[in-house]
Amino acid sequence: MAAAQSPALRFEPQLLLAAQGIRVAFFDIDGVLTDGGLYLANDGEPFKRFNILDGLGIKLIAQAGITPVVITGRDSPALRARIAALGIAHAHYGTEQKLAAAQQTLDQLGLQWQGAAAMGDDWPDLPVMTRAAFACAPSNAHAEVKAIAHHVTSCAGGHGAAREFCDLLLVASGRYAALLEGYLS
Repeated sequence: MAAAQSPALRFEPQLLLAAQGIRVAFFDIDGVLTDGGLYLANDGEPFKRFNILDGLGIKLIAQAGITPVVITGRDSPALRARIAALGIAHAHYGTEQKLAAAQQTLDQLGLQWQGAAAMGDDWPDLPVMTRAAFACAPSNAHAEVKAIAHHVTSCAGGHGAAREFCDLLLVASGRYAALLEGYLS
């Protein structure tokens, strides 16, 4: 039998301390799970590009007991299909009131803000990010969002930023190594 592999991923200890105890993670879509570009077909129907690494990261945090939640100002059949494929049970579409949607979800789950993390890239995400115990921004986020984030990812939105956020939460929760080992065995 092969020896267990030590995880290659490392985060600063103070960052991991800040991310401990997270039970719910809020995600924006455009600019976080996508590259933020608005692609339109000839008929005007928007379509989006998602990163498969981000999708697995979301599934992994759910396995670790961290509830992923989507709050987005947009809505489309393609977006709903992707969220369903990821198994995300809590999603708010077409809402400009992101703080109210986040509070509603926390109330439903019986959780408080000190157990919440949030990832966003622009001003509409700031109310949720400033109340969450841990805030994260992709490297291509607006300057005001990066200024309040506990962590700014090395990756851009739609290019693995959400996976980096998920991995950080998994390491902070102590579940990363066991989940990795499950894939290796």
